[in-house]
Amino acid sequence: MSNPIWTLLHPLMTYEHLGPYLPYFLVNEDERPAAQQFNERYKFGGWRPFGQDKFTLTETHILKYPGDPAHQPMAVTHLRDEVILLYNSDVVVIKQPDGSFEVCRMD
Repeated sequence: MSNPIWTLLHPLMTYEHLGPYLPYFLVNEDERPAAQQFNERYKFGGWRPFGQDKFTLTETHILKYPGDPAHQPMAVTHLRDEVILLYNSDVVVIKQPDGSFEVCRMD
């Protein structure tokens, strides 16, 4: 089994910040979408999106929520045609090819 490779985007981001689990939740050979893989392998809550109608995601993957400061992505990986982004506070975004996305906190 192989796992998607994460690219560190923020200068202070390290592979240790990804934690011991996040890089292994996604498996390239598993044909299911990222949300289903996260849901099965993240035992501390599964994939539970929140704030669906509140968040916006810019073309450069800046995540915005009303009243909060904008969040820059810390790391990114790809699972086939999905883009998976990691932000501060263990917030993970799965972006689909059509631009739709879900946000989940995976701490």
